[in-house]
Amino acid sequence: MEIDVQKLIFEFIGGLGIFLLGIKFMGDGLQKSAGDRLRDILDRFTSNPFLGVLAGIIVTVLIQSSSGTTVLTVGLVNAGFMTLRQAIGVIMGANIGTTVTAFIIGIDLGEYALPILAVGAFLIFFFKHQKVTAVGQAVFGFGALFFGLELMSSGMKPLRSLQAFQDLTISMSEHEVLGVVVGTLFTLIVQSSSATIGILQGLYSEGAISLDAALPVLFGDNVGTTITAILAALGASVAARRAAAVHVTFNLIGTTIFVIFLGLFEKFIVFLQTQLSLNAEMTIAFAHGSFNIFNTIIQFPFIALLAWFVTKIIPGKDTTIEYKPKHLDPIFIQQSSALALDQAKAEIIRMGEYAHQGLEETNLYLTTNQMKHSEMAKQIEGALNSLDRSITDYLIDISGGSLSEFESEKHTMLMDTVRDIERIGDHFENIIELIDYKISNKVVITDKAQEDLANMFDLTMSTVKQAVKALEKEDREEALAVMQKEEQIDKMERTYRKKHIIRMNEGECSVSAGIVFVDIISNLERIGDHAVNIAESVLEEH
Repeated sequence: MEIDVQKLIFEFIGGLGIFLLGIKFMGDGLQKSAGDRLRDILDRFTSNPFLGVLAGIIVTVLIQSSSGTTVLTVGLVNAGFMTLRQAIGVIMGANIGTTVTAFIIGIDLGEYALPILAVGAFLIFFFKHQKVTAVGQAVFGFGALFFGLELMSSGMKPLRSLQAFQDLTISMSEHEVLGVVVGTLFTLIVQSSSATIGILQGLYSEGAISLDAALPVLFGDNVGTTITAILAALGASVAARRAAAVHVTFNLIGTTIFVIFLGLFEKFIVFLQTQLSLNAEMTIAFAHGSFNIFNTIIQFPFIALLAWFVTKIIPGKDTTIEYKPKHLDPIFIQQSSALALDQAKAEIIRMGEYAHQGLEETNLYLTTNQMKHSEMAKQIEGALNSLDRSITDYLIDISGGSLSEFESEKHTMLMDTVRDIERIGDHFENIIELIDYKISNKVVITDKAQEDLANMFDLTMSTVKQAVKALEKEDREEALAVMQKEEQIDKMERTYRKKHIIRMNEGECSVSAGIVFVDIISNLERIGDHAVNIAESVLEEH
């Protein structure tokens, strides 16, 4: 029998492309229609590892990607929202949740793929309501998933008569490790275990691969899917790298156990297949589900050991940014307004220190163009927003009690200060966006302009640091020094603006470079204004 290689390759890669697009569309649509509360689910339901597993399952079912959930988890660990132990539970749950795609594929809806696509397209194009178009996107993705599978399946049909492929499957059934390696490599390339499991289901249903050869490939698919988490954690904190290492370790341990007991596991799957009269696709889906459920049950009691192990293999001090407040205990509100205000102030000082750190990272991003500084600054900005909400809520609760005149003035001052610090975060975020623009559009800033920016950054950073110190120590002298520095910042901004206009007129720098430069110094000047507001509130108290 003559095999049309071009047709086989085109149908396979085209089908794979449509399948991957389908998974993405389905996940995005479900995410939008469910509301963007996935982070909240992970944050709220991870108080113990068992709830973490459930949260991992729910979020992965919603976004149709265990890698996506793991990346979200890595981000939350990186942001200090979640401890490593909590993350392990979520990662275990994500591995179970991802098997849902395989079960969806097991329901053979291939012949209805085109009408499902049509319904999805109709909902996207003829309705303007966001929720309806989000549902349309999910339906369209659902249809594309099956349409892609059908194409891949017809592309894979001739493989069973291809001698080289027959030899490979025989080798994989005889040497389990080879099957694991094939599954791992394929998932590394495709970046989706759901896709490679889908291909495996297609091969098994076409009779191109036996069950004993398919199972090690399936285990390998689960190892390969961890690459996305590794990539997400490359530039991240120590804790985030550890979370990614947990994902790899968890799947490697599971694969090792199941390869050792492959004969037993295969008998169990054959038993399920005969008892439940499963079709070929559903058999692989049950194997995938069983592997991840059993793996979680086996390793769940050893979460603390897993955490200890990854801490050993990835040493180092953790430098996460804590989004959650450390000082705002509600018990102080009931006991003493004065104590509660002191707690709020302590949290505001911490927030001010973050604002200074965020400015430092922004400055480093400007001078080095390294993304790690941008990421860190954005995380700090996120922490400032989160702390702003927490502190404001705490201060509102304090105002519900009876406050003396002095306490009332202090309360107002703290409310204003929180707002000022949060605005500093907004301004350095603006500067990050300007640097992003500079990098992506290859805007060249002259050496003289770079020197001016460095001077103004140094002065602004020291002003913010001194304003926070003045607040912490309630030091009048420090506050007055801030006022003087802010006047220098204003003068500097005016001088540098004029110098830059001269440079532009003389053709030393481009218009786009001029815009970036002027916008950066303008944001720094406003940061100086907010530092002065903090200093003024200290002076007014005395």
